[in-house]
Amino acid sequence: MPKMKTNSSAKKRFRITGTGKIKRKHAFKRHILTKKSKKRKLALRHSGLVHPSDESNIKFLLRIGK
Repeated sequence: MPKMKTNSSAKKRFRITGTGKIKRKHAFKRHILTKKSKKRKLALRHSGLVHPSDESNIKFLLRIGK
């Protein structure tokens, strides 16, 4: 039987933290930044965590666990 392949787009977008949570970057920071406030752009720079209800889908794409 062939090896299970990790989803390439998912492995570029997500990282696993030491505690097992999944880290992600924020969207809406690529272009059309003139109308966005400095406070909003500053908040978008920081990484966030994936919502617990989405974690199982991401872990399946990354082939982590069962």
